Amino acid sequence: MKTSVLSFSLAAVLAAGSLPAFAQNAAVVNGKAIPSAKVDKLIASTGQPDNPELRDRARSMLIDRELLLQEANKRGVTQRDDVQEQLEQAKLNVLAGAVFEDYVKTHGASDTELRKQYDKIKSQFGNGKEYHVRHILVPSEAEAKAIIAKIKGGAKFEDLAKASSKDPGSAANGGDLDWANSSSYVPEFSAAMTSLKNGQLTDTPVKTQFGWHVIQLLETRDAKVPTFEEVKPQLQQMLMGDQNWQREQFQAMMKSLRDKAKIQ
Repeated sequence: MKTSVLSFSLAAVLAAGSLPAFAQNAAVVNGKAIPSAKVDKLIASTGQPDNPELRDRARSMLIDRELLLQEANKRGVTQRDDVQEQLEQAKLNVLAGAVFEDYVKTHGASDTELRKQYDKIKSQFGNGKEYHVRHILVPSEAEAKAIIAKIKGGAKFEDLAKASSKDPGSAANGGDLDWANSSSYVPEFSAAMTSLKNGQLTDTPVKTQFGWHVIQLLETRDAKVPTFEEVKPQLQQMLMGDQNWQREQFQAMMKSLRDKAKIQ
């Protein structure tokens, strides 16, 4: 009895010892193993949290890729000149992208470029103030004048906005546009808004490309503009994602390579 128990235990240990080797493969396609690490890497590249459904999809995708590769080899298409040229071009594109990425990491964007971008964004804050404003948008000047008269007569601004405003983004909120800087609005609207005092209503309708506005300024405050150092990392990412900047950097990199090279 003891011998059989010992034999069973030994067999279990040996079986357990063989599991990791099998577990390392997500699948075996016609004798070709697909390592589980490839599934892990593919899942990580999606940026999504790992879950059984995503893992099954990743495994299925890798199986399809392996089947296509095997079929390509079987048909001999990988040996065709046109296919070899395309593979070589694809390889060159990947290498060029990797070289450029490394170049950008090394050089990055200069503080001068970043400050230029910062000043551009900072200018969007207008006069350094933010305005809490509400409005009623109608098609005609006559309607706008009638609404102004009603408000001055005691009617509630928010009720008239809900009933009459043609601005779908603010009508349901009583015309409230929340906080924004002056550059957020078209010039005519901005000029009228910034001329008002807190609580004041426009005496006459304001004409813009959208129609006629009745505007009321509720509050003003100093705009909260982050410092250059606070947003420097975001500016770096923003600039590095700009296609024009990338093009300029790529040209600079190629010029540097040509200047250093011995070309005959």
